[in-house]
Amino acid sequence: MASYIKAVRPEIQVIGVQTRDSDAMVRSVRAGKRVTLADVGLFSDGTAVKLVGEETFRITKALVDDYVIVDTDEVCAAIKDVFQDTRSILEPAGALGVAAIKQYVAQHKLKGKTMVAITCGANMNFDRLRFVAERAEVGEQREAVLAVTIPEKPGSFKKFCDLLGNRNITEFNYRYADAAKAHIFVGVGVHNRAEGVRITELLQRHDLPCLDLTDDEMAKSHIRYMVGGHAPQAENEVLYRFVFPERPGALLNFLDTLRSDWNISLFHYRNHGADFGRVLVGMQVPPQDREAFQGFLARLGYEYVEETGNPAYRMFLG
Repeated sequence: MASYIKAVRPEIQVIGVQTRDSDAMVRSVRAGKRVTLADVGLFSDGTAVKLVGEETFRITKALVDDYVIVDTDEVCAAIKDVFQDTRSILEPAGALGVAAIKQYVAQHKLKGKTMVAITCGANMNFDRLRFVAERAEVGEQREAVLAVTIPEKPGSFKKFCDLLGNRNITEFNYRYADAAKAHIFVGVGVHNRAEGVRITELLQRHDLPCLDLTDDEMAKSHIRYMVGGHAPQAENEVLYRFVFPERPGALLNFLDTLRSDWNISLFHYRNHGADFGRVLVGMQVPPQDREAFQGFLARLGYEYVEETGNPAYRMFLG
């Protein structure tokens, strides 16, 4: 069918779309065989498969001309776009096509072309919709998320605002923690991603160290709600981002598996209306127990990512 369409209408292309953390089909097609992923993303659960089906793989390999990879923020922006146009709310998997078209058009600078996306599904609740609303601005490239260090003295905040000019501050988090310098977590309204880069460079040129966290998943999902919690007394702290099954007993299983002498020094969770919960946990684990701790992670069986070295953690919580 793909060959016939191309012969008659060569301008027609079939484009596949996958999320950045659930790209089993893209990897499989490029490898020439079905590839099994170790883990998959959670947000677009309708497309989150570790191994694509045999028949789906055969058809896709034969018919799809190219692929577009989108991230969670771009999907949130697409859900918002469809709602504004139609007052219909899509589920994440149903909005992938719209997100892909927006990215494809921007990358190829297309004008006057007709693009068609298949949208479907309404597996949405208010908890997940809250998450979508929070992340849509970043997905539309209308917000930059920054960590900025300013001197802890009168006039510093004014200098920071003067450098931003008439840009809108969408979020600002700060708590006194040091007599010499202050770390602030700030959201700034922008027109595109490049403007966020320019703001970062501008601040750094004026001796205000700045870290762009716009693409930092932990910062957007957890840190922005926890700024100001330095704990120097929490010795030997390690930080992990977990995926908990959203069901009764998931937390108890975690606590039962955890050794009683490993103190939990940080815990953050927020319900997003999905089948899995995003959890950030800090635990005090002495160096001599690190091997035993790896055994704990293996027995637990939950997906995890270590964030101990994440600069946002070091700046705001470590």
